[in-house]
Amino acid sequence: LASHALALVGVPMRRVIRVVQEQRDARYSLLKGYFHGADDDGVDEIDHERLHTVTLPAACRWVGKPLGQLALPGLGARLVSLRRANGKASAFDDGTPMEGGDTLVLGGKAQALSRAEDRLLSG
Repeated sequence: LASHALALVGVPMRRVIRVVQEQRDARYSLLKGYFHGADDDGVDEIDHERLHTVTLPAACRWVGKPLGQLALPGLGARLVSLRRANGKASAFDDGTPMEGGDTLVLGGKAQALSRAEDRLLSG
């Protein structure tokens, strides 16, 4: 939107591209160090917390069971957010029943997230 607005008011396209790129670079650099993605597996990065999403299949064994039965803290993971199949975020607690198509956003270290995903998708 910003690039279109600048072009419409007569700013030369070369300058528009340069300004937009500078702003992108500045904004992306703010995010470095806050979220560690899947490709950050260096020695220092492996112990940082990450976010990971898992969507429950309709035929998952956890469908209808309360979130508390997952025992995520025992795996070193935690539930950050729950989105229902309709895409809407839902309030949750340990007694909230899981539904097919739910997307769970998990937080934790890489190995803990892997164990949690295995638990959610097994059987």
